[in-house]
Amino acid sequence: MSSFHILLIDDEPAQLTSIKAFLRRRDFKVSTADSATTGLKLIANGGIDLVLTDFRMPDKNGLEVVKETKRINPEIPVMVITAFSKTEDAVEVMKQGAFDYLSKPVDLDELEHLVNKAREHRYLLSENKILKEQLRERYRFESIISQSSQMEDVLNTAGRVAKSKATVLIRGESGTGKELIAKAIHQASDRHDKPLVTVNCAALSENLLESELFGHEKGSFTGATSQRIGRFEQADGGTLFIDEIGDISSQTQVKLLRALQFGTFERVGGSQTITVNVRVLTATNRDLEDLIVQKRFREDLYYRINVVTIDLPALRERKSDISLLIRHFIHKYAEQNQKEINDISREAQDYLMRYHFPGNVRELENIIERAVVLARERIIIKEDLPPNLHAQTEQSVLNPWDFSDGYTDKIAAFERAIIEEALKIKNGNQSRAAELLGISERHLRSRMQKLEIINPHK
Repeated sequence: MSSFHILLIDDEPAQLTSIKAFLRRRDFKVSTADSATTGLKLIANGGIDLVLTDFRMPDKNGLEVVKETKRINPEIPVMVITAFSKTEDAVEVMKQGAFDYLSKPVDLDELEHLVNKAREHRYLLSENKILKEQLRERYRFESIISQSSQMEDVLNTAGRVAKSKATVLIRGESGTGKELIAKAIHQASDRHDKPLVTVNCAALSENLLESELFGHEKGSFTGATSQRIGRFEQADGGTLFIDEIGDISSQTQVKLLRALQFGTFERVGGSQTITVNVRVLTATNRDLEDLIVQKRFREDLYYRINVVTIDLPALRERKSDISLLIRHFIHKYAEQNQKEINDISREAQDYLMRYHFPGNVRELENIIERAVVLARERIIIKEDLPPNLHAQTEQSVLNPWDFSDGYTDKIAAFERAIIEEALKIKNGNQSRAAELLGISERHLRSRMQKLEIINPHK
């Protein structure tokens, strides 16, 4: 039987049975769900290659199934089966990302044609990702592997600002690739043949950071046995990338502001004014506006570095990039470790697609490097992934100290976990589970429906 796995979602048993039988005769693997809620649970569990869903169902309509499927895994094509009463419905379904739609009564020849078309689309998508990655290696933004609209916006802004003299503030969580964006901007600028110099503020003490940025004269402090030029002088004519700028002290902020305003400074312990021509890029994972309110970051410096802001999305917000990044890192570390590994199993990839990635792209890269090193076969399987990944995949949103999920999602996750645990303890008996929780059975049923909880013991 074909490994191409189709999910049918329909509340009409007759149609579900007939289409399932037809597709199985064509050697497709087929699963079914009699409601949108059940179907979305199966999609979230992974392993689905194509979704065929009815449009009108009691709990959710086909449009909602398309939206939710795209949120879970943007790569899964969704086809909607319906007797559209309005052309607007069909147009809206396609606008929301449906692969195609079929009108009732279903023409089985057309169904087979569209399913084969969807299968080809998925295979081509995988091949195109590899090709796109190879093409990117020839151009200036080659280090940024992406296909998501969020990253396309980032790269578009970076490309437009690259040839200007404007200071750029790159914001994003740790591991999102802020330094990669800075390097790409430099490489695309008119200064690309001049130095790109980097300094990480968080890694240095206050005195050391000032010396690193502006240099020092011999004897200016204990241990200063000779004159040393700073990063500003090293970057003269080129670009200076100041990472974690939110960590610098008030004293250094004053000197940095002057250097940015006038292009001049003095070395630590020196009196000679030095003039440089430097384009400055900065980055932070901190809330600078909050630091300004706390009087820990100068407002005038903030406006000086924030001529153009580039906000990098977290990896969990750009899921469509995950599979592309996985394959990029597989090729990278297979070559480095001289291993013949060129792919990842669908189960392992689906598992990573559901992971929260608190460490963003850097964490994904570490996971794949480890998997490549440990893999026994030519393909990475789920068992090659870190053993603690399972708990994090299922429970990261429940971490009370992780605020990356919004308040609503976090509260819903806690409520879902509590209800599921009560049902488990009471072997699926909703009346007893409600009693255990101290709520009415009607209230429990209402919350289960709202949170899309399926009773696993029913």
